[in-house]
Amino acid sequence: MQVLVDDCYRSMQAAFYRDVGAYRALLETPGCLPWDSAFYIIGGLETGGSWGTLGGSLQDGVPTVSQDLAGTKGIEVAVSNVYFYVHPDRNSMPEPRLDPDVRVGSLSPAHVDLLNETWPYGNNDRSRQYLAEVLRLFPNLCLQDKAGQPISWALTNHFGMGTHGYTLPSHRRRGYMQAVMILSARRAQAHGYPSFGFTVTGNLPMQRLQDKLGFQRLPGFCHYVLHNPSLGSAGI
Repeated sequence: MQVLVDDCYRSMQAAFYRDVGAYRALLETPGCLPWDSAFYIIGGLETGGSWGTLGGSLQDGVPTVSQDLAGTKGIEVAVSNVYFYVHPDRNSMPEPRLDPDVRVGSLSPAHVDLLNETWPYGNNDRSRQYLAEVLRLFPNLCLQDKAGQPISWALTNHFGMGTHGYTLPSHRRRGYMQAVMILSARRAQAHGYPSFGFTVTGNLPMQRLQDKLGFQRLPGFCHYVLHNPSLGSAGI
């Protein structure tokens, strides 16, 4: 698949290391990364317990190494910090309660404009292409009103994470997002997949909801490191 140089939505890289030196070596490998494009690298999570242990040097080192290497190439980077949540046991979640007129369904490609307009990181041509790809390739879940129109939903992205959880403003404060998260987690874990995702540090309502449902927030931050942010914004 050809990804345009200004398409930071679909030019996203992920690597898994315990040694920040290995991460630096990856970035220094010629031809490994598209330095002339806008792209994200996700990394730097410090976790503990059954999910393994990554040293704090890696957590702190990902943005630092990216900034160092990008600086030698005259490239700017922009770093965003997010929290990482995972749910250990779907059976511990409460039973979702829905209004009689609300039913569980799925989004279709016909809903891509609605998703693009309601996504905080969307509302442009590149994000629309990305969301259309996510709809086509990965699971999603939505709640529909009696007319069959989506009122609350969550998607799954290329990394298997929950993303773009949203409830239409006129349908909020009815527990719909809680139901979507419970049903999505149950479905993922029933097929042998973990239920996990990122939440931006300023999204307090989503953090409170995940705490209420028993999601565990892992220690530290995960970093979204956008390389060539001005080039990425050119495609917006």
